[in-house]
Amino acid sequence: QVQLLESGGGSVQAGGSLRLSCTSSDDYTNTGSNSCMAWFRQAPGKEREGVASIRGFGRTTYADSVKGRFTISKDNAENTLYLQIHSLKPDDTAMYYCAAGVPYVCPTLSGFDYKYWGQGTQVTVSS
Repeated sequence: QVQLLESGGGSVQAGGSLRLSCTSSDDYTNTGSNSCMAWFRQAPGKEREGVASIRGFGRTTYADSVKGRFTISKDNAENTLYLQIHSLKPDDTAMYYCAAGVPYVCPTLSGFDYKYWGQGTQVTVSS
């Protein structure tokens, strides 16, 4: 059972930055594996949205709404996944979740492709 623990959320003003972290109990961040990891978010009253995904060898994909502002990365030595967020907008307000799995196609922003999920970290952006 892989355990994922997110941190780094908080309340910031529009235009600010945050770095979210997700520590994995397994080596899903290992560059040489077939692992796939991603960040999702869900705002109140809205469906869950995949925002960024990264494959074991570093290939990434992003939702159109976050391209140029969000950067997903990994620290293999620390088994940690990151999401660097710049130019935050009020629409970015949501609970952010880390996910991991071994889907056939990666990177992927489909929630159905991930088996393991963290508990989430809240990001609130004020205007």
